[in-house]
This record gives sequence, structure tokens and C-alpha cells, in this order.
Amino acid sequence: MVTNITNFGRSGLSDWLIQRVSAIILAVYTLFMVGFLLFNPGLDYATWSGLFDQTWMRIFSLLAFVSIAAHAWIGLWTVTTDYLKPTGIRVAAQTIIILAIFVFLVWGVQVLWGA
Repeated sequence: MVTNITNFGRSGLSDWLIQRVSAIILAVYTLFMVGFLLFNPGLDYATWSGLFDQTWMRIFSLLAFVSIAAHAWIGLWTVTTDYLKPTGIRVAAQTIIILAIFVFLVWGVQVLWGA
């Protein structure tokens, strides 16, 4: 039996709920971005930069970044625990995955809030 020491929510129900909430946030963010692109056919750098200069958009994007990190971790944790049975290989894969997710999250925050 696989132990739950590396899952995100510490229970199946909380993992399920995090997956669903993060999926909704990502869907809303995607719909907003698609709508913004459709309603701004002559999009230029000034308009795009103006959108991301607004605090609400930075917070919305940060929420999307955190949601994608949580969503990806729970999904990949589930896949690795289901299909990688040797403990060493599973822990190594999960370590690489969590480090990659962390790096991408920090990088996204830096791009979003950097100078």
C-alpha cells in the first residue's frame, strides 16, 4: 500500500476539492484571457502591459499560477503513486516534479511582480 506522506491535501476528499476549485479558477482565467484577446483584435504591447499593470489582474494571475501548481501536483502525485510502484523511483520522480513546479511558480511570480 502506498502511504500519503507526499500528497497535497492529506486526504482524498481535500485533494478532490482542491482539484475542482483549481480547475474552476483556471477555467475562469482561460475564458477571461480568450475573451480579452477576442475583444482586442488590434492588441499591442501598451494594451497588454496596461492589463497586467493593474493590481487585480496580477492577483488574478497569481491565483491562476498557484491553482495550476496545486492542480499539477495533485494530478502528477496521483499518477506517480498509481504507476510507479518502487518507492525509490516514485520518490525521485515526485521530487523532480515538485522542484519543477516550484521553479515554474517562482519564475511566474517573478515575471508577474518583478520590476
